[in-house]
Amino acid sequence: MKFFFPDSQDQVDPGFDFITEERDPFRVRQRDDRYAHEVLHPAPFDGLLVSKAIVDGTTSATTGKYTGAQRHRLYSDGAEAFFRLATSTTRLKIMGDCGAFSYVAETYPPYTVDEVIDFYDGCGFDYGISVDHVIFQYEPSIDRHDPRAEEWVRRQDITLELAGDFRKRCRTRSVGFIPVGVAQGWSPDSYATAVTQLQRMGYRRIALGGMVPLKTHEILACLRAVNDVRRSTTQLHLLGISRCDDIPTFASLGVSSFDSTSPFRRAFKDDRDNYYTPSRTYVAVRVPQVDGNAKLKARIRSGEISQDQAIKFERAALDLLRRYDRDEVDLEPVLDALRDYSTLWNGKSDRTDQYRVTLADRPWRACPCSLCQHIGIEIVLFRGSERNKRRGFHNLYVFEQRLRDQLGRDDT
Repeated sequence: MKFFFPDSQDQVDPGFDFITEERDPFRVRQRDDRYAHEVLHPAPFDGLLVSKAIVDGTTSATTGKYTGAQRHRLYSDGAEAFFRLATSTTRLKIMGDCGAFSYVAETYPPYTVDEVIDFYDGCGFDYGISVDHVIFQYEPSIDRHDPRAEEWVRRQDITLELAGDFRKRCRTRSVGFIPVGVAQGWSPDSYATAVTQLQRMGYRRIALGGMVPLKTHEILACLRAVNDVRRSTTQLHLLGISRCDDIPTFASLGVSSFDSTSPFRRAFKDDRDNYYTPSRTYVAVRVPQVDGNAKLKARIRSGEISQDQAIKFERAALDLLRRYDRDEVDLEPVLDALRDYSTLWNGKSDRTDQYRVTLADRPWRACPCSLCQHIGIEIVLFRGSERNKRRGFHNLYVFEQRLRDQLGRDDT
């Protein structure tokens, strides 16, 4: 089972100073920053998923997350050099897709088949997913002849037509990547129908899209229907799905790979499950920067509190947290300082009980990953992208370990 991590230009600055909050003034983003596979060894995933929408945008008016210089280097140097894959102990694979979520509101995908092939082949990807149009609805009782399914059928037909063109053009152009067809559907039967047609086109690798909103039992229903028509040589990829506890069942139904940002994004998007351990999750300790918190800045501007007071409370909380990590103070003064600072920027909720658990357990001390070992308590502080992304990288590390435990240590 292979785990692909979707690229969104998420790196960390190795020279960032956590005490002064300063960067090297000569730092160049991406060139000097480090990807998760460069700071964690072994890499916490088997490959990267790179979307054309992230790199190039979807229209001339909608840009991606790459700068013009970064796009130029990716195309000119190739993916292996751009992502510095040689630094990994095992070469990571790269899968390309179109980023269908980015143009879900459009009537028709914004890319031609040849434009997508140019992207995959020009960057030197290992796998390339055909152009698709995502379907978000899940209605297992509605068949394709029902008037309510008209738009879903239209999107599925577009996806299959483009998959056929994609397969033909890949053969004609003798591409260097393995083509992957996309199955979009709204029910177990519709997914099975799409997979059947993709297999007839010659696809041996098929990605199942549009399943992100589905519950686990709904995904399993679709996989079981697909498994009834899946040839033994056909391998499935789940787009945007992790569900670590269910991976062995997914594998038994033909899934050989998946991609997900969930472990990474929960580090700073989830309300509670911010820091992963093999057995549980912890809430991160929120110590926002005075000049980076909208609520706090608004109160300062209105004159409710002074900026000097806010900075004093912020620094007191940080100082006590670091002293606690050095075993110089007890836990209660730290919690008091956190509560005092929280009343300035978030007076509506008190997370003291949650923070007590995180800080009392000190999970970062038991974690063998290089990030926790290097920055200590900073890894559990919800404060700015440098800490939050490092915690996200740590979560990827734990997720990968849990995945291997689920499947057996010999799985590759």
